[in-house]
Amino acid sequence: MSPASEASGPDHSATLRRMCAAMLMLQAIIVALSVPVLISVADVDTSTALLCGLGIAVLCLLVAGLLRRPWAYWLGHLLQAATIALGVFTPSMYFVGGLFAMLWFTAYLLGRRIEDDRNRWDAEAGPG
Repeated sequence: MSPASEASGPDHSATLRRMCAAMLMLQAIIVALSVPVLISVADVDTSTALLCGLGIAVLCLLVAGLLRRPWAYWLGHLLQAATIALGVFTPSMYFVGGLFAMLWFTAYLLGRRIEDDRNRWDAEAGPG
């Protein structure tokens, strides 16, 4: 932590950021691994599968790195919809996308709850 952030207290938003970043990184791996399935099992055109599958995977990694900014969480929400939309190519991705959407929103809501609890505890403890 920098001296400025140490003076202002602990960074409780790090919990939310870590939880959501972990979900996005795991999602990137699984979506990238779905590309061969899209190509060989679902007979999706190779360029379409690469563009959609790897595109979403790269965006997941980029957004995971941008989670210090509040608007990046909205991009994370949109990536959940994009992952579910891969079900257009193979129906199993509806399930996988839905599973990651549940994990994402669980991490988001629990991270927010943990932040709120820590802030409340800090306020109750008072200065010092």
